[in-house]
Amino acid sequence: MRKGLKAAIGGVLRAKREHLAISQEEVAERAGVDRTYISILERGLKSPTVDTLEKICAALGTLPERVIEEARTR
Repeated sequence: MRKGLKAAIGGVLRAKREHLAISQEEVAERAGVDRTYISILERGLKSPTVDTLEKICAALGTLPERVIEEARTR
């Protein structure tokens, strides 16, 4: 069964963060969000708003469109 998009987006965000070898705390600080929120997103428990996804993607050096596209192919 295909993962839900919410969980897939979380997985993509986690993979990008791990590829950069930075902590959830670092991403949160760069994006201006709480570290626990990054954890919640990475576990697929919630979906980010478009604005928040934009901030997190900027912190990870990627585009929201790329994250969504990668998530759709998982």
